Amino acid sequence: MPSDGETATRRSDARSASVLSRGVALLFAVACGAAVANVYFSQPLLVTMGHDLSMAPALVGSVVTLTQVGYGLGLFFLVPLGDVADRRRLIVAQLLFLVVALTVVAAARTAVVLLAGMAAVGLLAVVTQTLVAFAASLAPPHERGRVVGLVTSGVVIGILLARTASGLLADLAGWRCVYLASASLTALLALVLYRVLPRHGDGEPATLRYGQLLRSTITLFARERLLRIRALLGLMIFAAFSTLWSSVALPLSEGPYSLSHSAIGALGLIGVAGALAATVAGRLNDRGLSQRTTGIALALLTASWLPLSFTRHSLWALVVGVILLDLAVQAVHVTNQTLIYALHPDAGSRLIGGYMVCYSLGSAVGAIAATSLYALAGWGAVCALGAMVSGLGLGLWALTRHTAPGRLR
Repeated sequence: MPSDGETATRRSDARSASVLSRGVALLFAVACGAAVANVYFSQPLLVTMGHDLSMAPALVGSVVTLTQVGYGLGLFFLVPLGDVADRRRLIVAQLLFLVVALTVVAAARTAVVLLAGMAAVGLLAVVTQTLVAFAASLAPPHERGRVVGLVTSGVVIGILLARTASGLLADLAGWRCVYLASASLTALLALVLYRVLPRHGDGEPATLRYGQLLRSTITLFARERLLRIRALLGLMIFAAFSTLWSSVALPLSEGPYSLSHSAIGALGLIGVAGALAATVAGRLNDRGLSQRTTGIALALLTASWLPLSFTRHSLWALVVGVILLDLAVQAVHVTNQTLIYALHPDAGSRLIGGYMVCYSLGSAVGAIAATSLYALAGWGAVCALGAMVSGLGLGLWALTRHTAPGRLR
């Protein structure tokens, strides 16, 4: 006969499966993609936004950086609330405030208003991570990697469509139309999610005061070595990711290519391999292959900068580099989230939020460093920076691969 613990686990798995149907999981993926897209809409539009609002070139890079700073603040101050609050209401409230922030950006007439609005968009777009942690809590443990991979594939597709849609809409109706359209979609998603989502995951929310909640996030970092290692890897891979995507529009908008917004945005579709990598990486984690997946992905990330360095001479080289980079980043990202959530499922929002703070820091540093370095030394220097950061991530994995757990149980 099964033990009480085994019986409880089976009941938990059955309850999770009944709550998280494939349709609900896909809704999580769509909502995550739509929310995170707001962080990346501006990347193909930086030149046009700068011209429209008479912004200095150095200030244009601040659009991406401030969005990421706002995202980082939201990860620390808002995402942990998912462990103590009614998650459905928390998600819906953040989405409605996000609608307001997007409207402010669309109506901005000065650089100050634009930058403030973009920071608010970043702050509230962290609803993506609340959704990821919520989906993980609803999934049976033996399928958690698959679910996180599926939801993360929605994030990847959202990022890719963000660049394509923003470039296309900007060419058709101006960059402001991009943010008005997103505000409308976000409002619709808020209504659907309120009607569909359950209130909590498998367990009851923690009973902590807000100050205790924030302190416990820091305590988790101090206590869990795996969390620190994976957070540092997250910082490095997204610094490399942002190094490419925050600056690639600059050489492509100049000679000899002089590509339009829609053409530059369409480049993101090439990275669809990243969505595939997210799903495959999740399944590999469920099979206990997290360390091998991480190592191979980081090696590919480092190698991707070689073809990327030939961008000015060949668009095919750029295509190959983008595929390798997006595939590698998403494989490591899914692996990181699956591993750290398993440390303390009852603190899932704090774990994911704390990890993503490092993601946001990496993205912000990569964006400002890449745009500044491009102005000073050109595209070759940007690629050298990306390769260096990627190589550091591979080195960290090599040093810690024997001590960090490689299998989920």
